[in-house]
Amino acid sequence: MVTEVIISVILLFVGIAVLVVIHICLVGRAFNGNDNNGHAAFQRGITRNPSMSNDDIKKLPCFDYKVEEKGNSLLDCAVCLENFKLGEKCRLLPNCNHSFHAECIDSWLLKTAACPICRTRTNSSKIGGQSSSSSEGGIELA
Repeated sequence: MVTEVIISVILLFVGIAVLVVIHICLVGRAFNGNDNNGHAAFQRGITRNPSMSNDDIKKLPCFDYKVEEKGNSLLDCAVCLENFKLGEKCRLLPNCNHSFHAECIDSWLLKTAACPICRTRTNSSKIGGQSSSSSEGGIELA
């Protein structure tokens, strides 16, 4: 009877060890982004947004933030998480109309050409049709 208990405990530990090894293999594969053949995730069709050039970034609409009459700003930059303050230079992304501090979004777009909020692709082809002086919602385009 004692040998049966010892064998059962050994089989229990072996089973748990096998499950742990399988789990580690699956988690490692998920983090590496590899499939069964060792191909990287981007080769399976998952693409990354390319970065933007400085010239394209400079074409994006820029404005000085103007606070509404209520006093404090309720808007904040999703990159640095700071509120917009009166007179700060901000940029508007043309495809999604999200606003950010100019410095913050410029450094973001140098790495990836997508909006940090909605991940909409940012391109400078839509910029030409926008007017350069409009004021709505407490912002004034310069």
